[in-house]
Amino acid sequence: MSDTAWVPRKRRGAELVLTVMAVGIAISAYCAVGLGVEGRVPAGVFKLSAALIAVAVAANLVIRKVAPYADPVLLPLVLCLNGIGLAMIYRIDLGELDRNPDWDQLANSQLMWTGLGLAAFTIVLLVVRDHRRLQVFTYSFGLAALVLLILPMLPFIGQNIRGARIWISLGPFSFQPGEAAKICLAIFFAGYLAVKRDALALAGRRVAGIDLPRARDLGPIIAGWLVSVGILVLQRDLGSSLLFFGLFVVMLYIATERPGWLVVGAGLFVVGAWFGYTAFGHVRRRFDVWLNPFDDFDQNFQLISALFGLGHGGIIGRGWGLGSPELTPFSFSDFIAASLGEELGLTGLMAILLIYGLIVERGLRISLTCRDAFGKMLAAGLAVSLALQVFIVVGGVTRLIPLTGLTTPFLAQGGSSIVMNWAIIALLLRISDQTRRPAPPVEVNQEDEATQVVRT
Repeated sequence: MSDTAWVPRKRRGAELVLTVMAVGIAISAYCAVGLGVEGRVPAGVFKLSAALIAVAVAANLVIRKVAPYADPVLLPLVLCLNGIGLAMIYRIDLGELDRNPDWDQLANSQLMWTGLGLAAFTIVLLVVRDHRRLQVFTYSFGLAALVLLILPMLPFIGQNIRGARIWISLGPFSFQPGEAAKICLAIFFAGYLAVKRDALALAGRRVAGIDLPRARDLGPIIAGWLVSVGILVLQRDLGSSLLFFGLFVVMLYIATERPGWLVVGAGLFVVGAWFGYTAFGHVRRRFDVWLNPFDDFDQNFQLISALFGLGHGGIIGRGWGLGSPELTPFSFSDFIAASLGEELGLTGLMAILLIYGLIVERGLRISLTCRDAFGKMLAAGLAVSLALQVFIVVGGVTRLIPLTGLTTPFLAQGGSSIVMNWAIIALLLRISDQTRRPAPPVEVNQEDEATQVVRT
C-alpha cells in the first residue's frame, strides 16, 4: 500500500473551459440582440468581448493564485448569468432609445459595476485566507448588520425611492445597505448557531408529533422576527423582511435538524403577514395587486405588462431583440425575469433558473463537505440566501407570491446587488478551497518511529 496521501485535483483547467463557454454564451447573446433589433452585429461587440474576457481571465487567475482547490463550477455559472444580464439590459436600452432618444443607457454602467464586483471578489479572496477567522468577529458582524439596516432611516443620507426607504445617498453615489447586511447577517447567524446549536436542539414540548423548542430557546427566532417586522414597518421593504427572516429560520433548521423551528417560524411569518396586511396600506396593496391584478389596469400596469410579456414569449420566446420588454416599467431591474421570459420563453427562463439551482447546489455541496461547523453553516446560509432571493423575485414576477421589490442576483441592473453577490461567491470559493485543500504532511521523528517499532 502506498504511503502517498490522496491529493484532490485542482480542476482549474476544467474551470477555464467552462469559463470560455460562459463568455461565449454572453457574447453570442449580445450579438443576437443587435441582429434582432438593428439587423447587424453591434458596433460595441469588441468592447464588450474584451471586457468580459478580461473579467473572466482575471477571475480565473485570482482563483489559481489564492484558492487553487476551490470549486471549479461556481465562477463559470456566475459569469454566464452576468453576461446574459448584460445582454438583456443592452436589449432594453435599444428599445428605450427608440421611444426616448435621451435615454441614459444602463448597459455601460452595468459593465462598470461588474468590474467593481470582480474587484470585491478579489479583495475577499485576498483578505479572507481562512474563513474560520471570521467566526471570531461573529457579534461584530451582527452589529455591522444592524448599523447597515439603520442607515437608510437616517436624515440627509437615507432616500425614499418608490415607497421603500432602503437606499442611502452619498454625493453622486447611491447604495443599498441591505445587500451588505445580508452577508453580515449570514456570518453572524453562522457563528451564533455553530456555538449554540446544541442548546437550541434540546427537546421541548411535543405537540402533534412535533418537538417544539423550549420557551427559553425561542429568543433568537423572536429577535429575528422582530428585526424583519421592523424592516417592514420602518423601511416598507417587504422583500428584505421576508429574506432575512427566512434565512434565519432555514439556518436554524439546518443547525438543529428540528422541524419544530420551521413550525414556529411559519407561525411567526403568518402572524407578521397578517399584522402587515391589517396595519399598513402598502402591504395590503401588494396583496390586492397579487390577488386581483386586472381590477385596476392603470395602477397595476407594471405587473399586467409583465404577465402579458411572459404570455407573449410562450414556450420558446420571441427571440433576442424581437419582443417588447421595454414596455414594462423597470424591466431592466425588478422585472428583468419577465423580460427574459418574453425574449427567451419558458424554455430560456427555466434554463436560467437551472443555472441558479446549480449555484445553490454547489453551495450546499460545499456546506456538506466542509469539516468545521462554522464553515458548514456559513456556506449553507449564503447558498440559501441566493435561493430565497431568486424565489422571492421570480415568484413575485410570475404572481406566485406578492411582489416584493428585490433584485435578481447577477442579472438585474444595480451596483449594490452585483458587487455584494460577487462577494458571496468569493466566500463560497474560499470555504471550498479550505475544505478541499490537502492537509500539510506531518513530519515524523525517525528516533521516535524506531522506538515505537521496538516497543511493538
